[in-house]
Amino acid sequence: MRLFTAADLARVLDYSDLVARIALYFEGGCTQPVRHHHTLARAGRDDATLLLMPAWRLTAQGGGGACAPADEPAMLGVKVVSVFPDNGLRGLPAVAGSYLLIDGDSGRPLAVMDGGELTARRTAAASALASRFLSRPDSATLLIAGTGRLAPHLAAAHSAVRPIRRILIWGRAPDKAADVARHLADQGYAVEAVGDLREGVDNADIVSTATLARDPIIHGDWLRAGQHLDLVGGFRPTMREADDAALRRAEIYVDTREGACREAGDICDPLARKVIGEADIAADLGALCRGEHAGRTAREAITLFKSVGAALEDLAAAALAYRRLDREHLTLAGREL
Repeated sequence: MRLFTAADLARVLDYSDLVARIALYFEGGCTQPVRHHHTLARAGRDDATLLLMPAWRLTAQGGGGACAPADEPAMLGVKVVSVFPDNGLRGLPAVAGSYLLIDGDSGRPLAVMDGGELTARRTAAASALASRFLSRPDSATLLIAGTGRLAPHLAAAHSAVRPIRRILIWGRAPDKAADVARHLADQGYAVEAVGDLREGVDNADIVSTATLARDPIIHGDWLRAGQHLDLVGGFRPTMREADDAALRRAEIYVDTREGACREAGDICDPLARKVIGEADIAADLGALCRGEHAGRTAREAITLFKSVGAALEDLAAAALAYRRLDREHLTLAGREL
């Protein structure tokens, strides 16, 4: 069994290919039980969370999941993630995890991968995949609300599918927003930090939020015709990034219906209060990738995509990384011989 680091994954998981690979998995199907979600109560501190996310794609003969894409062997895997929201106060990432990839024919463990890098890349890739169906093709300005690990990944992923020429960064801590902007500028992006979130929304074609907000930070009366809203951060029923007015105004799409309706506060909270109904969810990523729904219905429509995270995305990313890193290993071994 091999160990793949964050640097290994960053080297082989480019966004164009990763978006395409995740689309193939959504198109072909994959067995992915709703993730196991455990709250870790801590006296005097914010609750932490333990997530277990299994998925498998076995051979057609063996059953237990669709076999797509056909050029890959059967695989299964599980991600273990811990979320400690107050880690930022200690200079630590809020999210940490590992991914175990297993051979789907023999059950033999193949690799353990850095879960943080895998999660960041597949999460950003899923947003970009949704944007490919939902944002205007000429979208040129991207606002990212949030200054955590996901921010630069969202910039790269959205730029891989749309002609992004300008990136705006907003965060509750202006110094952190400035740091993210400098980091992206060093990578060649035209980017600036903004102090006023409403002004940033007003100037953006795509608004991508990656925060741990418990109360909405995006308000429906801020939105204008033709915008795409990408809600990434909230993963609990008690977390909201957009208000009810935004849900009422927008065409609503999700990564998976079951996950979003059970776990994403931006969806399950307004559903429970009958602000929206399940019929108001136009489609999930599976339906979009299979061509069952075309996505954005009109140029002037406001579209909203809520992702809560799907184990299918992890498996797609892990299988692609393993294939490429294994090929690298075999090539290097051949040279050494």
